[in-house]
Amino acid sequence: MKLAQNQLWREEDKFYRIVRLERLSVDYKELDPLDPDKGAHLSVSKKEFCRLIKGAVLVDQM
Repeated sequence: MKLAQNQLWREEDKFYRIVRLERLSVDYKELDPLDPDKGAHLSVSKKEFCRLIKGAVLVDQM
């Protein structure tokens, strides 16, 4: 799995956008599908983020 900054991942009714990607950590925003401007900013290790999005689908961005 290749992570990149600004990717949007969807898992059921949850959306996760990678805000900042570093070597060992990921800052992401958990988005509200009804209001994308709202959401919580969270920081986790890259390993934890990969576990979080296991089974999630990368939303195609054009």
